[in-house]
Amino acid sequence: MPAITSLTAQTPAPDFEGKDQNGNLIKLADYKGKKVVLYFYPKDDTSGCTAQACDLRDNFEAFVEAGYQIIGVSPDDEKSHQKFIQKYNLPFPLIADTDKTIHNLYDVWHEKSMYGRKYMGTARTTFVIDEKGVIEEVITKVNTKAHAAQILPKTKS
Repeated sequence: MPAITSLTAQTPAPDFEGKDQNGNLIKLADYKGKKVVLYFYPKDDTSGCTAQACDLRDNFEAFVEAGYQIIGVSPDDEKSHQKFIQKYNLPFPLIADTDKTIHNLYDVWHEKSMYGRKYMGTARTTFVIDEKGVIEEVITKVNTKAHAAQILPKTKS
């Protein structure tokens, strides 16, 4: 099976911009000097995506203390993101990448297969980006229930 993304650690993170759940423009360039956890997930309010978002939420203070900003990205629209954030009290922005521009920049929009049916979708992937905009780590085998511990081992996942 080919790699989920062609991006690797120690390479510059592609600069992006996208609108969050409130229509605010979020650009990677705005986070220079800060560490970023950029995570791509398939769909709001589904079991795996909810477990992942809630694990990051439950460990949010540890991320803040470690100097990280969390940003989620999915192909869902702003309205879907608003509902997801409200339902689960998520303290971080979610980018509505409905045209898959950011997905394609990060090479996480791939052909998938379920029950023999092939379709295009998000390859669940997390990029840990340092203060200089360089990818520190690419996590492709995401443990949705204990994702925070994959990024910050000291968390309580």
